[in-house]
Amino acid sequence: MAEDVFKALADPTRRRILDELTERDGQTLFEICARLVTEHSVGLSRQAISQHLAVLESAGLIRSRRQGRYKFHDLNTEPLERIVTRWLRPDAPESNHEDPPV
Repeated sequence: MAEDVFKALADPTRRRILDELTERDGQTLFEICARLVTEHSVGLSRQAISQHLAVLESAGLIRSRRQGRYKFHDLNTEPLERIVTRWLRPDAPESNHEDPPV
């Protein structure tokens, strides 16, 4: 699971898509494409952006929902929270350097 998230985040275009969904959640493919062109000068086709969205969705970083003819994309940070909490350590004295159970 974490590998999928890391692979999805490795691409700069996918990170920009997540940035755009952070700014305004629930965007359609056309809205995301327009924002990438105007805000980031990313001139990829709708098909390429759609493929990036599919990678993000398979990693769990995006949830898609249909309303009529439109498909909306929402940011999902749960996979990131699981990764972060995996490395968080409870407050412990400096002399205790044992790793917490995984």
